[in-house]
Amino acid sequence: MGDEIVETPPMMRSRYFENQLLKPVFMDYFRKGARWSVMPRPLMTDGSFDFSYVEGTGSADEPLAPVGRPDGSPYHVGFEMMMDAAQILRFGEDVLVNVSTAHHQLAFEWLVRQFEGRFRLHRLYRLSDDHIDSTVLPLRPGLLLARSPEIVDQLPVELQKWDRIYYPEPAADGFPSYDDNDLVLTSKFIDMNLLSIDSETVLVNSAHTELIDLLEANRMTVVPVQHRHRRLFGGGFHCFTVDTVREGGLEDYFSG
Repeated sequence: MGDEIVETPPMMRSRYFENQLLKPVFMDYFRKGARWSVMPRPLMTDGSFDFSYVEGTGSADEPLAPVGRPDGSPYHVGFEMMMDAAQILRFGEDVLVNVSTAHHQLAFEWLVRQFEGRFRLHRLYRLSDDHIDSTVLPLRPGLLLARSPEIVDQLPVELQKWDRIYYPEPAADGFPSYDDNDLVLTSKFIDMNLLSIDSETVLVNSAHTELIDLLEANRMTVVPVQHRHRRLFGGGFHCFTVDTVREGGLEDYFSG
């Protein structure tokens, strides 16, 4: 967020120490003058988790480990703030934040207070269960890639004025076949998780030729990259990267 690194606490116990692997990178930026903030770490007692999204939909995109209910622990503080960076999309001065649970709402309120006067934060209600980088993505100023028209209807009115293209259904043979006991971590929309290099160039899974054709028809330069087992690895190219340096200044894309 500008010159400020923000560490957020994931909502899965198995990912609690995930940020530790990035500490050498964060320290390097800190020594060069960057600010560094850490959202409060949750205790993650059994009473810390809000089940409303999963119970309301009857399903989840990611497998969930069983978690009990509040057990009277003296450390139980109720729902806690938890959020992943992939729930957030930045459009210059404006920041979209997906909020699907009480955890996300607390984290959103923390972000609003942290960046008041610097960024405009917009709350999106249940655009997905958590991550939205396979739901909607800006390709260049004025052009969105979206999963469906219903997704666009939930965006701020300023973005509804942008041109948009819709993610084409992948071919049935676009994914490897797996056994019933294989842990498949992502939905069939995972190839929408592309990586923007600049306003004209994107990295896209070479297996999704329909998406490549659509992007090229909209004057995008596509760099195809092979990643066959993205559903088992649980991520696409946007998931694998942390783009910390961009050319250009802080733009206002919503006031035009």
